[in-house]
Parts: sequence; C-alpha cells; structure tokens
Amino acid sequence: MLVVMKHGANSAEIDEVVHAIEEMGYRARPMPGRQRTTVGLIGNDGRVNADRLIGLNGVLRVIHVSQPYKQVSREWCPDDTVIELSNGVRIGGEEIVLMAGPCAVESEEQILLTARRVAAAGATVLRGGAFKPRTSPYSFQGLGEEGLRLLALARQETGLAVVTEALDPAGADLVAEYADVIQIGARNMQNYSLLRAAGRAGKPVLLKRGMSATIKELLLAAEYIVHEGEPRVILCERGVRGFDDHARNLLDLTAIVSVQELSHLPIIADPSHGTGARSKVGPMARAAVAAGADGLIVEVHPDPPSAVSDGAQSLTPDQYDALVVELETIAGAIGRSIARMPELVAGS
Repeated sequence: MLVVMKHGANSAEIDEVVHAIEEMGYRARPMPGRQRTTVGLIGNDGRVNADRLIGLNGVLRVIHVSQPYKQVSREWCPDDTVIELSNGVRIGGEEIVLMAGPCAVESEEQILLTARRVAAAGATVLRGGAFKPRTSPYSFQGLGEEGLRLLALARQETGLAVVTEALDPAGADLVAEYADVIQIGARNMQNYSLLRAAGRAGKPVLLKRGMSATIKELLLAAEYIVHEGEPRVILCERGVRGFDDHARNLLDLTAIVSVQELSHLPIIADPSHGTGARSKVGPMARAAVAAGADGLIVEVHPDPPSAVSDGAQSLTPDQYDALVVELETIAGAIGRSIARMPELVAGS
C-alpha cells in the first residue's frame, strides 16, 4: 500500500502518517520524489484500515499495490533508481554502463591485462569470477579469495569498480569485503538465504534472471534483497532456456522493456551468456542498447582459446574495442551516452 502525500506536504504531516502506520503494527518507508512524497506501508496482510490514513493532514490518496512485489515496483516508486558505485559511475540514469572482463579470474597477469584493456576501451566496471558455479564438479571452480584479491588489485590500478559472484551467505560477506557489487548468478536467483544475506551485506547487488524464471519471479527475488534493507539492486537479463538449439540461451530483450514498465530498478543485459557464441555477442549487445538497457556485462579475455571457462563466448580485447565504438553510435541515436569514469570526464 502507498500513501501519496499532497504536493507541499510538510515533514510533520509525513511523520504523522509514519506514526499512524507504525501504530497499526506495520513498517513505514517515506520516499521523497521530485514533486511529492509517498509513504510505503510494508507488511500489509490485508487488514489495513485505509480510512485511518486517508483522513490525515497532507494525504492526497491511498493506493493499493496489487503486485506481489511491492518495494521494487514502479507503483511503489515512480522515479528511476540510480545507483552510484564507488568510482562515481551511476547506473540507471541517462548513461549506459559497460561492465567487462573474463568469465573467471585465472592469474594476476590475465586479470590486470584484461582490466587495462577494457578500461581503455570505455568500461567502468570489471567483471570476473573468483567463485564459479559450474555444471560439472570437475570443471574449474575459481581461485576463491585469491581471485578476490586480484580483482581488488586490478581496481586499484585501473579505477574500475568490481562486480563478482557470491555463491552462499558466507560468500556474500567475503565478496563484500573486496568487491563493489555482489553478483547473484542465474543458478542462485531463488536462493533465498543468499538473497537475504546479500541484502544485509551493505553493497549494491547485481541480480541475474534465472534460466527459466519469469519476470515476476525475478522481481520477487529482488524484493527479498530490498526487504532486507538494500535498495541498490541492478537486474540483469542473461538469457533463458528456449526450445531451439541455435544459441546457448534465448536473450529476452523484451524483458528489458517489461522490467522498466514494472519496476524502478535499473536493468542491464548479458549478451555473452545470453548467446554463448562470440559471433552473436556484438549483435545482441547492440540490440540491447537500442532496446533501452541501462548497461551491458560482456565477457572479454586476452586469449579466449586458452580460457578456463566460457572461451567460446568471450571477445578478444580488439573485438571489444570495436564493439564499444558501435555502442557509442547507437547510444547517441537514442539520446544516451556511454558512461565514463568521472575523473576521466573531468580531465577531458
């Protein structure tokens, strides 16, 4: 339920609404907007007496939110959420944020070389797996905390923010010590204990859509994180399972538009996992930007044939350079631009 305040409602009137909600045994969350403030009622069990709220001073109307997800819905917060990372880059605004790097951190030389190249091309966030959830228990599982240390070293050298995946609640706390964004992968989208832990870790969360998840399920998973107190959630469309085998997954670009209609959270696309083939990454990356994605997360490796994981879908640094040039043109055509690190913009 949302209590919409009148334009110009003062703080005393807002506090009165908060107090009334809390007296009824629910939680209240004031959300100032550009024109007016709304107050969200959390924990509605269907027994809320809306008449008690509509009669308070400064209240314009009470809206019953019908979706099962509340705090991540566009009805709850009509203004887009913009998330600022540690290096000053903002996700969810007019600029499109590029995240790039290898599927897995393999060595200091590999991650530093990749970080330098993607930063020079225009990426502002470095991706790389320190912990790898693999289909086979015999596949490379990642370097663990050593991989996190190497990612932090790359951030120190390049200024890139770091996003990397956590696999369990304890791992979320460890990732939060090293990274700027905690990633929750597709296989863990409905790992509710992990979602809760990530929501308490104090860092933004990148939440990937599950391989067979609906948009509603994705938003409900995000609701778990926000409910734990972390509003900085970045959604990611990374492809779902289809019935054809022409690509690894079916990259659902309609999800970008649907999420933006339903939610105020930013959404990015992952054309690497969404296609599973290097030749398809560029076209789908271009299409995702044209569709309105707030960012891209792309796998880049200095020598894809030698990659320990996902080499077939990883771009070379030269291919990534060329892709960014194309993305800049597409972004400009729709009135957007590629985000740059603030210190680079200030020095240009």
